[in-house]
Amino acid sequence: MILEMKVPSPGESIKEVEIATWLVKDGDYVEKDQAIAEVDSDKATLELPAEASGIITLKAEEGDAVAVGAVVCHIDTDGVKPSGDVQVAEVAKAVETAKVEVKAEAPKAAPVATTTYASGAPSPAARKILDEKNIAPASISGSGKAGRITKEDAVNAVPSMGTPTGGSRGSERTKLSMLRRKVAERLVAAKNETAMLTTFNEVNMTPINTIRKEYKDAFKAKHGGIGLGYMSFFTKAVTRALHLFPDVNSMMDGDHKIAFDFCDISIAVSGPKGLMVPVVRNAENLTFRGVEADIKRLAIKARDGQITVDDMTGGTFTITNGGVFGSMLSTPIINPPQSGILGMHNIIERPIAVNGKVEIHPMMYVALSYDHRIIDGRESVGFLVAVKEALENPMELLLDNNPKKAFEL
Repeated sequence: MILEMKVPSPGESIKEVEIATWLVKDGDYVEKDQAIAEVDSDKATLELPAEASGIITLKAEEGDAVAVGAVVCHIDTDGVKPSGDVQVAEVAKAVETAKVEVKAEAPKAAPVATTTYASGAPSPAARKILDEKNIAPASISGSGKAGRITKEDAVNAVPSMGTPTGGSRGSERTKLSMLRRKVAERLVAAKNETAMLTTFNEVNMTPINTIRKEYKDAFKAKHGGIGLGYMSFFTKAVTRALHLFPDVNSMMDGDHKIAFDFCDISIAVSGPKGLMVPVVRNAENLTFRGVEADIKRLAIKARDGQITVDDMTGGTFTITNGGVFGSMLSTPIINPPQSGILGMHNIIERPIAVNGKVEIHPMMYVALSYDHRIIDGRESVGFLVAVKEALENPMELLLDNNPKKAFEL
């Protein structure tokens, strides 16, 4: 029986997907539920599993855009799975064929290059001039007999102002994935359709580093290998600040403002297919362990290409951490339709003034990009200051002076 495999719907708003990669070849035998292709939508990359076992016939090429519900392959469920002996025999036959072809091809002697003045080589006087000008003889058309490069040709030659000869000049044109194109479209829209502005501050990370150093081993042992990272501190600091400045936790909808009484925090992560922004739901109600566990779960799904549309739908505010790549300072772009995004950066030891004395502390620049149509300067600056205050005084403002309780130790 021939089974027609159709593209399933990745989400309500998605009408078309793109065949990113076929994981099998035409004529292969596939097992039921085996991943046979990766398909890109404008929100995520998803694997397409085989609906039955059998011999597969591909009906679409890599890079093709296909509508949801369209047939992309046939599976002949009556097809017989090749046995191990047959596969070994085919490999052995291929090896023998290759050996025969190698023996049949006699080695060819390398041609001996003969260069004379008459065949286009420069005269000694011309070569000296060309060497002084750093011009390759091959780039000159000689005017002498049989194309010989004369002294006059060398004198009149003009050095190229481009890339010196001898290096690679290749280029490659590849089509962006549907996901990458959608990300690009959204970033351009965010720049063009919002009144985006960025405000900056800096955070002394010494208090958090001190707490992490004291409790991270116990935290990891208690919670099954889940680490106590910076993201949980930043997420808790952000949810506190969003409660104090609710306009930052809202978005524009035409002539209306939509305000949320919950904090769904989008966490920007880098996956094999590009930037992913999965959402930590109701982060304001999560413990430190809950935040770290959810971020780890979503990061693993993004890394393994298992992230779903539902994982990335929604979000009221975004946190992005360019510091993991070494970024010192940046102006993050708003993740529409949200109105704010917090950018974290790398931690560098710098001299700062503390109580009138110069001390060395681990410092991080933080940036808040926001939509000025809905968030005023007072709210944006106040929000970022509130984040800074919580991170520099985590014991009181985030841990309620009881880290063992907050970390569930």
